[in-house]
Amino acid sequence: MECYDAPALWDLAFSDETRPEADFLQWMIEKSLQLKTASVLEIGCGGGRQVVEMARRGFQVTALDLNSECVAETRRRVRRRGLQATVIEADMADFQLPQAFDLAHCLVNTFRHLTTESAARAHLQCVARALKPGGLYVLGFHLLPPDALEMDCERWTLVQGRRRVTTTVRVLDFSRRKRIEIVRFSLKVTTPKRVLRLSSDHQLRIYRADQFRSLLRTVPEFELTGVYDFCYDPEQTFPLDDQLGDTVVVLKKVCRNE
Repeated sequence: MECYDAPALWDLAFSDETRPEADFLQWMIEKSLQLKTASVLEIGCGGGRQVVEMARRGFQVTALDLNSECVAETRRRVRRRGLQATVIEADMADFQLPQAFDLAHCLVNTFRHLTTESAARAHLQCVARALKPGGLYVLGFHLLPPDALEMDCERWTLVQGRRRVTTTVRVLDFSRRKRIEIVRFSLKVTTPKRVLRLSSDHQLRIYRADQFRSLLRTVPEFELTGVYDFCYDPEQTFPLDDQLGDTVVVLKKVCRNE
């Protein structure tokens, strides 16, 4: 099985990030936008862990994902908890929605699945169209410093009840010239009755800080208003440079009268 075809297990692997991510998004809504409630768009919702959390906090949530299994699982989780959210199947580089949002977010490297400059630009333009003037886009992804190791492996384990999920992320191939790395995501799920193994290989686009800045210059609808890291501390900002790896950028949709 591929990891994304088991979205509940994939979400479990990242479940310890749900609360700090949601706290950061809520801070942006309340402090930066100065709103008590807001309409929120999640792009690449996976199994719905963040959809459920933001809906539970009282926000008006819409989410999209290209994987039909992810969409179905998110709808099930929302329904089981008696929450309200709109979840649709759509391409993150080619979507239109009937309403405009106060805040959009796309975290945990989903953005890098767009492997060409044109797809990344189309994505940012779609998000800009989906936001209200002055709305924010919170985008989390890995920047690659020039001196970073090209072949790398990361592993962590989370336990929920009687399930134990070990996630391994391994770089299989890497090309700075093509700006593509091939990454294998593997899950080992251990329960009292069985061991389940899932694995997916994906191409991800490589970004240095200057390459992301260059992309932003082609989307004048956005201006960069803040840079953070995966600790999601809203009081700690960073320059967008090659010293930063785990990166969260906050983009503001420029108002027409500005």
